[in-house]
Amino acid sequence: MTYQEKLIEKINSKESIIGIYGLGYVGLPLAIRFANSGFRVIGFDIDQSKLDMIISGHTYIKHIPDEHIKVLNDNNFEGTNNFSRTNEVDAIIICVPTPLNKYREPDLSFVLNTVEATLPFIKSGQIMSLESTTYPGTTEEELLPRIEKQGFTVGEDFFLTYSPEREDPGNTKFETRTIPKVCGGYTSSCLEVGVALYESAVDVVIPVSSTKVAEFSKILENIHRAVNIGLVNEMKIVADKMDVDIHEVIKAASTKPFGFTPYYPGPGLGGHCIPIDPFYLTWKASTFGINTRFIELAGEVNTNMPMWVVGKVSEALAGHQKSINDCNILVLGIAYKKNIDDTRESPSVELIQLLQNKGARVDYSDPYVNIFPKMRRYSFDMKSIQLTAEKINSYDCILLATDHDDFDYELIKQNSKLIVDTRGKYTSQSNKVVKA
Repeated sequence: MTYQEKLIEKINSKESIIGIYGLGYVGLPLAIRFANSGFRVIGFDIDQSKLDMIISGHTYIKHIPDEHIKVLNDNNFEGTNNFSRTNEVDAIIICVPTPLNKYREPDLSFVLNTVEATLPFIKSGQIMSLESTTYPGTTEEELLPRIEKQGFTVGEDFFLTYSPEREDPGNTKFETRTIPKVCGGYTSSCLEVGVALYESAVDVVIPVSSTKVAEFSKILENIHRAVNIGLVNEMKIVADKMDVDIHEVIKAASTKPFGFTPYYPGPGLGGHCIPIDPFYLTWKASTFGINTRFIELAGEVNTNMPMWVVGKVSEALAGHQKSINDCNILVLGIAYKKNIDDTRESPSVELIQLLQNKGARVDYSDPYVNIFPKMRRYSFDMKSIQLTAEKINSYDCILLATDHDDFDYELIKQNSKLIVDTRGKYTSQSNKVVKA
């Protein structure tokens, strides 16, 4: 039997061991899914505190309950920061961050450091699959040469695929099993192994002709959202000047049964993918001499939204005969979207920084984030404020940045002096509620 046949047989019989590299918002749900499917899973992460929590049966991601972590432990899950154990697994699935550097260029250090850590321990008959979002060509240009330098012939005795993650934290309508999985292989045999791997854990696998197509598909998905959010954010600014409620406009437009998809404005873009992925493509396009003006314009609009919101806060306070540099402001929600604890690239955090720069005294309240987390670009020594009628009333302005369902919006409205609403939660505009 060939290495390909042996590996596929091992996967189909659930005898293969799955290695998940990076146990964050993507890797942890994937590890749980493979464990649920009957596989033994080894999770690799450099953060020992994460591993300790999992092994103790507890979650560190709020929307993933402890019961799901129990599944891992019941299925002989092992967590480790020892990358030499790579020689025990059959599948190496990489789910690590791909941020931007300070020049807004792709930072592949997490991916490449992970790959380099595995290389001394890879063996014939394994598959490596990259899931981290990146620019088209990464798998072939960065991973392939490194594997070949170890003496393997990719497609014969080692297999390489790209299968973009499609996790949507907090979305209760879809889970890892039910989200269709795109998969591209370096060769046809790589693709066959990759499809067999993912078909063993998810309902639908979408094979594509190459790793580049798979990489490009993920970039397109997120740029599609970024551009449309940029459009509706710009429409919001126009509507505001014309004294029109953009949320009412979207609601009306959404009644058209064809040709329109609603996107909603906010204080800016957040999360790991949508604020970052467009820059991966624009950077790669620039190496071909292509200027992606449309994408970059949308990015500029979205990047400027926090500043526009702070301007609206300043105007609203001025309408109450107050100056922003002498006010107490409470930011509601620092997660990048509602009902999760993920603060990556959250516009709420940028809002806090901008408000402080203008001299405001700023606190935050978020039922999902009790203590302000460590972040690469920001450092705030803050804890979430418990919302009470008295506490709400003590602030000059309440800035609604993330519309968690757990907030008591009626309590907030009744006891606040001024609300600046960036999410359209309050349907009526008044002297107390200002849309932004």
